[in-house]
Amino acid sequence: MTKRLTGTALRLTVFIGESDTWQRKPLYSEIVHRAHRAGLAGASVFKGIEGFGASSLVHTQRLLSLSEDLPVAIVIVDTEERVRAFLPELDELVGEGLVTLADCEVIRYTGRDHT
Repeated sequence: MTKRLTGTALRLTVFIGESDTWQRKPLYSEIVHRAHRAGLAGASVFKGIEGFGASSLVHTQRLLSLSEDLPVAIVIVDTEERVRAFLPELDELVGEGLVTLADCEVIRYTGRDHT
């Protein structure tokens, strides 16, 4: 059963490196699993092909030596209350990276029936 989510919402985006880990597991995976356990509406991970962050080092898939730490974005959308309640989890997990919040409007949120 899918919970209802329409109207005003908050989009949480976490930008980290693909090689970032939490207890020897990919950090992006830990964030997704914690978001799931927290009951958030959903989370998706997107792998970038090129980018740079606070270190100003450009990571690209075109250069073999720098292709091991490509940018990753984890996007989570839910109500403002639920997203803000999740932020302390990120304080624990994200040592280096960028965390942003943006208002958004959910037009449609539907899932598959698993009957």
